[in-house]
Amino acid sequence: MHKNVVAALLALLSMFALPSAAQARLQCVTYARQVSEVQISGNARDWWGNAEGRYARGHAPKVGAVLAFAGTRAMPYGHVAVVHKVVDDRHILIDHANWSRPGMVERGVMAVDVSAAGDWSEVRVWYAPTRSLGLRPSAAKGFIYPRTVTASAETAASAG
Repeated sequence: MHKNVVAALLALLSMFALPSAAQARLQCVTYARQVSEVQISGNARDWWGNAEGRYARGHAPKVGAVLAFAGTRAMPYGHVAVVHKVVDDRHILIDHANWSRPGMVERGVMAVDVSAAGDWSEVRVWYAPTRSLGLRPSAAKGFIYPRTVTASAETAASAG
């Protein structure tokens, strides 16, 4: 009788248990909030709009900024990635999660602006399974700048 009570209790508790590490997958929004100073909630596709009035936004990559991807048929929840390094006007290295494989964190991977206007509205991103840039461009909204990045950029501009 005692074993049955314990078994029933354990079964009941397991219904409320948190997912194990093997089941939990790190999402891009969770990762971006952890490694950047941009603190926005909601799906990645909503970050651009949710940043309005809270963070500066633009189309020039800056270290520490969050690149916000649009929601699309292939990527309905959008995507966010943090700029790790600016290589030049069209090439950056990013840190992000959940792109090449569910839950996978990638640091310092290439993202390339392939838009005709050079405004980062179309981006190809390194895709680990093919060991190359993705075959199709992904739609992006632009960069969300943390307050420290914006402040230091404005300070540098006024000093020059």
